[in-house]
Amino acid sequence: MNIEQRMWTQTAGWIPASPSGVARLAQLVLVFGAPAALGQAHLRDAIRSDYPDAHIFGCSTAGEICGTQVSDDSLVVTAVHFEHTQLRSAQVDLAHTPDSFQAGESIAQALPRSVRDAATGADEQLAHVLVLSDGLKVNGSDFVAGLMKHLPEGVTLTGGLAGDGARFNKTLVFDAGTPREGAVAALGLYGQRLKVGFGSLGGWDSFGPDRLVTRSKANVLYELDGQSALGLYKQYLGEHAKGLPSTGLLFPLSIRDDSGETPVVRTILSVDEAAQSMTFAGDIPEGSYARLMKANFDRLIDGATGAARTSHTALGSGTAELALLISCVGRKLVLKQRIEEEVEAVREVLGEGATLAGFYSYGEISPFTPGARCELHNQTMTITALSEN
Repeated sequence: MNIEQRMWTQTAGWIPASPSGVARLAQLVLVFGAPAALGQAHLRDAIRSDYPDAHIFGCSTAGEICGTQVSDDSLVVTAVHFEHTQLRSAQVDLAHTPDSFQAGESIAQALPRSVRDAATGADEQLAHVLVLSDGLKVNGSDFVAGLMKHLPEGVTLTGGLAGDGARFNKTLVFDAGTPREGAVAALGLYGQRLKVGFGSLGGWDSFGPDRLVTRSKANVLYELDGQSALGLYKQYLGEHAKGLPSTGLLFPLSIRDDSGETPVVRTILSVDEAAQSMTFAGDIPEGSYARLMKANFDRLIDGATGAARTSHTALGSGTAELALLISCVGRKLVLKQRIEEEVEAVREVLGEGATLAGFYSYGEISPFTPGARCELHNQTMTITALSEN
């Protein structure tokens, strides 16, 4: 696996100024950037010109990760030449398939189960799927469920929801080389020599009592303990309630059922004052229990370290060559000037040989650990580590 990484900013332009020898060989280009940067046609044209044969896979963000640097209003390009891995892509337009579960089904069914390696003539099986989705127009829980229903047994899935800073205005995902609203894109990775490790951990502390979800519909929450959910939430937030929904990133909800499974974390996407409801990135099932959460600085960093260790261990004897980091915008808002500490913690675990690329998101898609069920998460650091042997 050969990798090069470049960054564009308004003040410095492209660094490095031109691509290396990887450019003409690259099969994949990861592109993560601010919505305004992705909207500049000359930047998109430059990427396509520099990497003419590559799949462009990327989205808008709430912050870009390049190595151990976290930036805003930039564009980070990571070009990858795989030596033993085949790629195929698929896209879905949510305007045509607005049901999130069906969108997941459609994109899973669009990926072939195996592909022919032109060099060896061998059929290579689908090993892993990376997925990126519009961050505002999808129910992430339903979307993941639809995907997993149709992926072959043993095929793993990771990815995330596109971001738009703390604005929650519009998010973009690359569809056929162009970033669009309402798009979902999947990338299938094929080959027995590809090794994939992943992990997802948070680091938030729960507080206050468990409250029963007494009225909800999919990802819209109306009542907790028979009372207005929005009203209760505002009581907890106090002065922070004025900034909803963005201030809700600082106080997510922990959701669990009665089965003893690991709770999942849900972040607010929008509020409806008339209906006294809150819309979340994923499902809030009736009959589940919710608790408010708050940040613990040290535990957030520990969560990033834990996710890195899990992904590293899952590679077995392999060493990560490329690590895709998808961390929640809520973590970024809490850590502020300390944000690079969580990326540096990942570097310490994966080592200097791993290229780190990624973004701050509106949701993360991954199992907590290998072998666990794939789910939508919020407020986690999710890492997908790749290597070839």
